[in-house]
Parts: sequence; structure tokens; C-alpha cells
Amino acid sequence: MIYLVEHFYSIQGEGRYTGRPSLFFRFGGCNMRCEGFGCSETAPDGTAVTGCDTVYAVDRRHFGNEWLCIEHRDELITVMNGYSLPPKTDVVMTGGEPLLYADNAVFVAFVEYLVAEGHRVTFETNGAMPVNFSRFPVYRECIFALSVKLANSGEPFSKRVRPNAFVPIAAEAKESFFKFTIDRASIGENMEHEIDDITAHAPQLEVFCMPMGGNRSQVEANTEAVIEFCKARGYTYSDRLHIRIWDANKGV
Repeated sequence: MIYLVEHFYSIQGEGRYTGRPSLFFRFGGCNMRCEGFGCSETAPDGTAVTGCDTVYAVDRRHFGNEWLCIEHRDELITVMNGYSLPPKTDVVMTGGEPLLYADNAVFVAFVEYLVAEGHRVTFETNGAMPVNFSRFPVYRECIFALSVKLANSGEPFSKRVRPNAFVPIAAEAKESFFKFTIDRASIGENMEHEIDDITAHAPQLEVFCMPMGGNRSQVEANTEAVIEFCKARGYTYSDRLHIRIWDANKGV
């Protein structure tokens, strides 16, 4: 079984397809906590939980009772059919970490359905979970936004940087790109070398950098520094358009 946290039809706010109308499926669970990002969410029991800007899709202990258990791909198709969508809408699988379910039969069947229907499928992943392209060739028809975590996430290097997972994705997937989350304070603290070390494993991929933050004010505080960083390094700046427009609201 897999766990669905939320779903919504909006625009892509980050990366190569910023502004593209997209149907999002946010799945529950993650192999990281990323407490260094410093975002906080209040759990139903009143506990303040710190992590990434979607910690409510990461922390099963405090938020799992709000997740929907999915046991058949048709449940996800029913969710999708509840929206009035243009033909071949972009579908984004996010989390949490959606590739926790990469070998799950229900998850794979849903991806196969989406691809067969002509939808462009993007996975927003931390790049630390492997994908079995031989067993599940449908993943070769998908796009992967590889948001490999940097030291500012608070996660240990060996846990967050796994070339054995993201290099095959870069080689096998229809399309992939790096997408790093950067804050003003970390620029100049070996971040450049860290990104160089990561991207050297897949030098053919475009590099996007976006400002850290779980709300509009945090994103704006880091924006100018990230733009200058991109200008100096030749990377592509990625805004976080959904946060800039809707602030910290969910479901956008």
C-alpha cells in the first residue's frame, strides 16, 4: 500500500517547468528529515515538528493519521478524474519522497496508466532512492527533478548524496535535472565544492538553484543571494513561484 497526503491542481512552482499547469500527488513518507531547513508545522496533537517545508508529508508519527491509504491504482485514477483537466496534463509525483514507492505494484501501475494516457510525469525526488529501470521500464518515459540535498539540510553526507541512485536516473530517464535548495548563509561555506562534487557524477544535467524557505518572507530573504550565486556559477535560477504567490499555504 501507499500513502497519499494531498492532491491539487495548480502550476509548477519550481525547476524547468515553472508555470506549467500540473496535477500534484503528494505521497507520505521520506528517507530524510532535513531539519536544517528549519520549517515548522504543528501536528494534530499540538506538537511542533521541524523539517522541510512539507514536513507534514514526511513525519508519519505525527501526521500519519491524516494520510490516505491507497490499495489500488484506480483509487488514484478516481482522484484524478475528479478534476476538470486539459488533455495530457502534466502530473507531478512529490512528497515526502515518492520514490519510496518506486517498486510498489500500485504505484507502478498508476505511473504506467499516466504514461499510456500521454501525461508528462515528473518525480520530485531527493535522488537517494534507486529506480529499477530494467524491471519497470515505464520510468524511462518520466522526468526526474533531482533535488539532492546539501549540507544545509542537516542530513549526513552519506545519507543524502548517493550517486549509485541518481547516476542511473540521469542515464536512463527521459529527462532529468539537478535542483538545489540554497540559503544566503551557506553560500561560500564549501557549497560550491559540494555542488561540483555532486554534479560531476552527471555533468550532462542542467543545474537549477532555488532559495530556501517555507514561506514568502524566507524565500525573499534568500532570493538575491541565490541569483548572484547562479550568475557567478552559470546555473539557472529557479524561483519558488507557488510560495511567492500563495505564501505557506498547502494545496497550491
